[in-house]
Amino acid sequence: MSEARTNETRTDRARVNHAQRLRQTIEDEIVDGVLRPGDRLDECQLAARFGVSRTPIREALLQLAVTGLIEVKPRRGALVSTPEPARLFEMFETMAELEAACGRLAARRLTEAHQSALVAALDACRVAAGEGTEAYYAENAVFHAVIYRASGNGFLCEQALTLSRRLAPFRRIQLRVRHRLRQSLAEHEGVVAAILAGDEAAAGERLRAHVLVQGDRFAELIRNLADGSAAA
Repeated sequence: MSEARTNETRTDRARVNHAQRLRQTIEDEIVDGVLRPGDRLDECQLAARFGVSRTPIREALLQLAVTGLIEVKPRRGALVSTPEPARLFEMFETMAELEAACGRLAARRLTEAHQSALVAALDACRVAAGEGTEAYYAENAVFHAVIYRASGNGFLCEQALTLSRRLAPFRRIQLRVRHRLRQSLAEHEGVVAAILAGDEAAAGERLRAHVLVQGDRFAELIRNLADGSAAA
């Protein structure tokens, strides 16, 4: 690869990473209630605020649009579009059922390849737990995706991945609750033990309970969303 090509690749990678960091910052402000439903996200204002060009801002907003946290409307631009609290509860309830189904099927159909991937994902979560919330969150997403694939049901896997991406920022913020990260890891270990043992019922129930854990931080999130919706 030529030097010019190498430099171009590095520049592209840096731009993508920058956009991802901006997305995460904006995402946090939406979930924390700093940015309220209906707030307009102006590219120029955001670029000035973060001291960057409009390009990484535009890429960050496109990433957020995919998750459904914002929506882009003609002539109005990007607007915060956080779900109503009741809707969010329904989404988590649905996610819990999808994950429970994936866990049951994974316990029934586990292959050697999926078993190896699951054990490796759990080991990665253990390491990441000592590195902090963001590192653990990244490995947590991989862990759940491995279970979806291990279900052996492609359509179910697709649906679980889609809803998981939609709920990603809300699932991440729960990990900030005191002791939640360690508790989450312990729940992962219980899920893996059930799947490896072929215990469909236990795998399903443990995954359902794992997803439905909400805690004090999630309750605060719901209050923020309710206040924002009333003010919008």
